[in-house]
Amino acid sequence: MKVLITGSEGYIGQALVGKLLNSCAVVGVDIQRRSAAVAGYRFVKMDIRDAALAELMLHEQVTHVVHLASVLQASPDRERDYDIDVNGTRNLVQACLHAGVRHLTVTSSGAAYGYHADNPTWLRETDPLRGNESFAYSHHKRLVEELLADYREQHPQLQQLVLRPGTVLGRSTDNQITALFKRKRLLAIQGSPSPFVFIWDQDVIEIIYQGLMGAKVGSYNLAGDGAMTLAEIAAELNKPLLVLPAWLLANALRVGHALGLTQYSAEQLDFLRYRPVLANDALKQDFGYTPMKTSREAFDYFIDHNLQQQQDLS
Repeated sequence: MKVLITGSEGYIGQALVGKLLNSCAVVGVDIQRRSAAVAGYRFVKMDIRDAALAELMLHEQVTHVVHLASVLQASPDRERDYDIDVNGTRNLVQACLHAGVRHLTVTSSGAAYGYHADNPTWLRETDPLRGNESFAYSHHKRLVEELLADYREQHPQLQQLVLRPGTVLGRSTDNQITALFKRKRLLAIQGSPSPFVFIWDQDVIEIIYQGLMGAKVGSYNLAGDGAMTLAEIAAELNKPLLVLPAWLLANALRVGHALGLTQYSAEQLDFLRYRPVLANDALKQDFGYTPMKTSREAFDYFIDHNLQQQQDLS
C-alpha cells in the first residue's frame, strides 16, 4: 500500500501524513513545501493540473490517493479557481486510471448541496447536490462530484470514497467561517436561524485513515451530532448578535459590491441565510464511525484553544 496525498502540506495533509507513516509509504504533492514538514515521506512539488502527475504515480507505484487539494479562498480569477478545482481533479482521476490506482478518497464539502431556501432541515447523502453558481467554492464542489460520479460509472475499478465535511474546527483552524466568529459582533439574518454543523479536525483525519485502511466506498457527510444556531454561537462567545432583515443586508451588499467596497454580492447573502445542515446517520451506521466530538464540543474545543485571541479581538 502506497498513498499519494494532494495538498499534503496543508494542516489536514500534514496530520494525515504523520498518521499514515506508521502503516505505509507516503508521497506528498503540493505547490509549496511546508517549512516544518513531517519527516519521513517523499515530497514532490507539483500542481495537480500537471500532466506529469500520471507518470509520478506510475513510477512511485501508488495504490491509494487522498485528494485534499482545492481552492479554499476564492480569488478574483474565477477561471483559474475552476481550472484548479475541476480540471485539476479531472487530471488527478485520469492519472489514477493511468497508474492503476485502486482507491481514491476525495474531500468534497457540505457546500456541494448548496445554500437554498428549500434545503431539507437535515441534508442526507441521497439529497441532490445543487451548489450555487454565485459561490465559486460551492459550485466547484458540485461540479467535481458530478465529474466523480461519471468516472464511477465508466471506471468502477477505481474505488471512490467521497467525504462531505461541515465546518472543520480544531486547535488552530483559520478559515472564512472562523473569521466570522472572531469579529466583535456576529451578524444574523432576521427569520433565519442559520444553524452550523461542526466536525472536529481529528475526526476528519481518523475518518480518512479508516476509509483508506478499510478500502471504504460511498459518499458520506462529516459532522458531529447536533447543530448550533448563530444565537447559540454568539452566546458561547459572549458577543453581541446583530440581527438585520435580509432586504437591508442585500441592499447594502448590492451597493458595496457596485462600489468595489466588498467582494460579496447580494446573492451571497444565502451563505448565512440557508446553511446546509448535514445529517451524520450514514457516517455512523454505514461507514461505522461515530465522531468523537459533537458539533458543540468541537466548537467549544476551538474556542478553548483560541480564547486569548478571541479576547484580544473583542
